[in-house]
Amino acid sequence: MTARRSPLLPLFLVTALGLFAVSCAGENSTESAEASSSPNTLTAAEQEAGWTLLFDGEDLSQWTGLGRDSIPRGHWQIEDGVLRKVETGEVPRAADGQPLEGGDIMTKKTYRNFELKLEWKASEAGNSGIKYNVSDSLSTAHEPVYAALGFEYQLLDDERHPDSEEPSHRSAALYDLIAPGEQKSLNPAGEWNRARLVFRGPRGEHWLNGEKVLEYDLTSARFDSLFAASKYADIEGFRTRRAGHIVLQDHTTDFWFRNIKIRELPPEDAAATASAE
Repeated sequence: MTARRSPLLPLFLVTALGLFAVSCAGENSTESAEASSSPNTLTAAEQEAGWTLLFDGEDLSQWTGLGRDSIPRGHWQIEDGVLRKVETGEVPRAADGQPLEGGDIMTKKTYRNFELKLEWKASEAGNSGIKYNVSDSLSTAHEPVYAALGFEYQLLDDERHPDSEEPSHRSAALYDLIAPGEQKSLNPAGEWNRARLVFRGPRGEHWLNGEKVLEYDLTSARFDSLFAASKYADIEGFRTRRAGHIVLQDHTTDFWFRNIKIRELPPEDAAATASAE
């Protein structure tokens, strides 16, 4: 016996496909608006959503050197509206490759619950990172004193840098903890990539070029196991949730940044209450 097809099914499919198309169009239009706007500026939609600039293309007034009271000379410069981490060549390094007299820079302000996005470009075999939940005092209490201790959104030329042999050291990884998804879309050295990270309550997300590549929960058993096996396991206070600085890492190679934007988010419980109302 041939089953009768419900007349509601085609209508349901059309409606569902229509909603999906509207959703995708909304996401694409937001990205298109940002791409078409001048670098280091906020669109009207971003301003309404609470975004602020951390870099205006002209100065670093919202930044300072980690462990210092100013931007370290010779490490960073602004070129045509782009923030460049200047290559420092062969210098003394710590065991993990970071320079002993490095030049990490951090936001003057601290952030607890936030969403950050920026554009970055690597040099060939380039290495850098976006660190967050950073304590200045904790960082400077450990060698090397000018290198931040915090969760790190890894930035790397995966194709050429030897660190990419370890999955949790590749671009967009939560460094030494969680590898990004294998289907990530990474533009090569010399081309711009878009990083986005969300850190609210115990949960974090890393995004690369519009796609979420990993997520984590600091309170989960999975994270407990990953942390215990990481380079950070014996650093007291590293994992403690705090209002921390955002840091751009000096790992000696040339690196470029622009469109650095942040918005503060309500705590998870406040967000849940608002959505329920």
